[in-house]
Amino acid sequence: MARLEPQALVRHVDRLHRAAWALCGSREDAEDLVQETFARVLAKPRRLAGEDELAYLMQALRNTFMTGRRTASRRPRADVPLEDVTAVDPGNGTRPERAAETHEVFGAIAALQEDFRLALVAVDVAGLSYREASRILDAPEATIATRLFRARAQVALTLRGPEPAADAPADAAAREASATERSLS
Repeated sequence: MARLEPQALVRHVDRLHRAAWALCGSREDAEDLVQETFARVLAKPRRLAGEDELAYLMQALRNTFMTGRRTASRRPRADVPLEDVTAVDPGNGTRPERAAETHEVFGAIAALQEDFRLALVAVDVAGLSYREASRILDAPEATIATRLFRARAQVALTLRGPEPAADAPADAAAREASATERSLS
């Protein structure tokens, strides 16, 4: 058994931040979540068996997130439009299209049903194996695979936007043919 050292936190900070962003849906909330997770992990010495550092840290991140959600659900909320609250990120000036894509993707992930969001964050964002995600989320590997498949499909659908009506191309072709006939007459 090895002791969880502060260096382990540094090694996994990027993965934890991406996972937190996907859970929370905003960069600022993700930073707060990672900081709170680090504070909790460092407050008590822990011993880990094998290569479970990342899995343990992901579990701690998830638990901190869930505790925060439960606490927030008991507090009164002020309904303020998101546009009035969100600050411009000055670091995104060099690649605004990349920042917009990231915000869209993390926003789509944050909008997922909780079970799907947790599976997607654990596997795709944090890079855990299905087995590790299964252990952390207390669900069979097959369930994780199913949730992951459905979560990916929902995120793709959200990012793609609404599909045009199936008969739209046929209507467009019919209108074009009608316009051609009128011009020939």
